[in-house]
Amino acid sequence: MKIQIIPCLLTAALTAIPGALQAQPDAHYVPGIEGIECATLPPPGFYFRDYNVFYLGEELNNATGHNYAPAGFQAMVYATVPRAIYISDFKVLGGYLGGDVVLPFIYSSFRNAPSPAGLISGSTCGVGDFYGETTLSWHPGQFDIGAAVGFWAPTGNASGPPQTQPGAGFWTPELTLGVTWHPDEAKTWAISELNRFEFCNSEYRDPANTGVTPGDAWTAEWGISKKVLKTLDCGIVGYYQQRVTSSTGNEPLAEELFPYSRVAAVGPELNYFIPQWKLWTQLRYNYEFMAENRVQGHTIALVLTKAF
Repeated sequence: MKIQIIPCLLTAALTAIPGALQAQPDAHYVPGIEGIECATLPPPGFYFRDYNVFYLGEELNNATGHNYAPAGFQAMVYATVPRAIYISDFKVLGGYLGGDVVLPFIYSSFRNAPSPAGLISGSTCGVGDFYGETTLSWHPGQFDIGAAVGFWAPTGNASGPPQTQPGAGFWTPELTLGVTWHPDEAKTWAISELNRFEFCNSEYRDPANTGVTPGDAWTAEWGISKKVLKTLDCGIVGYYQQRVTSSTGNEPLAEELFPYSRVAAVGPELNYFIPQWKLWTQLRYNYEFMAENRVQGHTIALVLTKAF
């Protein structure tokens, strides 16, 4: 079982790092959290999910994708994200109506980051931005379809440099749509793709009141998996994310804070189900093989899901 749509983990944990790192990341949603069968929502019931995500970046890329990080540069984020999920048996447009809420807890740090004052280091720990959504899910034949409407609220601290920050500092509506296809009748194979689009239509709440509104962002996650045992799935996952519209207000500061940037990654995943505990465990790794105007690194996620 997979549960689509995870809210921010890194949020803007790296956003407040001075210099070029102020462009981190492209969106509230940080990819690499969902994997195989990423567009499949569970059957009606209550679920509790805990995301544990570690991100490590040691390259800082420019607009052409070339690393220009100083020696010893490192950006690191760890997030634990509790999520409460409910899928009802009430149907709307033929799909099961559901919803979920999330409030992440984030530790982030950076070392030898470039800034106008030279190389600096710092860290912070705090509550991130709240996310809530309403979902619809369908399961016709060999397909699973999931859709959602949600929003991000700037509940996390979004103070500026020189420290990192757990909050993004702006409101964002989000639309989500994804499909999982099981090619074989026994559904041992799964091919899944999940899209999210963030409408960044509110001003960035920074201490200087710069009046900048970030551009919109698109995220795509995918997975191909095979059930090798009754309780074990394995597969390949990946993601792509980019800012798709220009930031506005107070030019050229808008593009300095939130420039066009993109990233892509791929990696393996294992998913193991423990029947007696009604517990799903997922372990995945994503290697970022391309990044522009942002940090490039590695994402490791351990996700536990308990059904009640």
